[in-house]
Amino acid sequence: MHPHFNFSTVEILWTLTFAALLVLLVVLLGRDRARRFPWFTASILLVALRLLCTRVLSGRLPRLTFGAVIITLADLSIVAGALLLVELARRVFRGARRSYWIAGTLIALAVGAVVLRYWGAWPPWKTLTANSQLAALMFMQLIAQKGEFLLDVLAVELGALIVAFGRGPLGGWRSHAQRIAIGLSTAALGQLAIQAIWQIVASHAVPHSKEEYERFLALGDRISNANSALYALVILWWISCLWKDEPGTAPPAAQVPAAAIDAGASPAADENLSVIAPVPDHAGPDHAQQSTPAGADES
Repeated sequence: MHPHFNFSTVEILWTLTFAALLVLLVVLLGRDRARRFPWFTASILLVALRLLCTRVLSGRLPRLTFGAVIITLADLSIVAGALLLVELARRVFRGARRSYWIAGTLIALAVGAVVLRYWGAWPPWKTLTANSQLAALMFMQLIAQKGEFLLDVLAVELGALIVAFGRGPLGGWRSHAQRIAIGLSTAALGQLAIQAIWQIVASHAVPHSKEEYERFLALGDRISNANSALYALVILWWISCLWKDEPGTAPPAAQVPAAAIDAGASPAADENLSVIAPVPDHAGPDHAQQSTPAGADES
């Protein structure tokens, strides 16, 4: 007897993605990564909230109210995503000169602006201002769509820069910031590739019957499901990477032995403690952040 599940592919992918997002949030909070990556945590929280609202509120609210909620969350995600890219770039390239920072930022923004201008159609200005009551909402929707596309382009550029120049003292791409950026650029590259494929198919495939139209819609569903599956894999990658400590960081259990705590504070005990638990030569971001005075810049 074979089990039969009344779940569609979309429902299964939604459930897996939402569960993976919750696990990622637990890892960020439980492993003390949220303090180091606040905008990454905020971005993941907004993605999970958008998924939940789309699933729970769809069909239960008026269409205009539902659209306003989803578009508002999308705009907030754009702001959090932009600050996330800045956060990752500061951590990965924290030793770069100011002139390199300015030049790299200007080049990345220029490339993103050119791609944004010539990729995809822009709605006429009259369409946005035709209905005065919906003008603000339509403008927010345009910001959400084009802003998400621009962030995808910038994320791919950041990933390419990390692959080319981001080899820090930890070696390879084993730091948390580098791995988060690689996962983010992978998801963004998949999103851009799927959009390009869909535009090519939509511009060349003209359905002439109902059966062709249904096959055309089924192809679109498969492309969307592939994008969702890729993002779920990226979330699993983040969970695996953030659960582990970075290379070069001392485990918490090896910081202060229990016998040294019972012996009390004394110069001899401090000397013995320095021999028992030496500070690693290449301390990771966790150790560097603990030794930073309050109010100092992380970079």
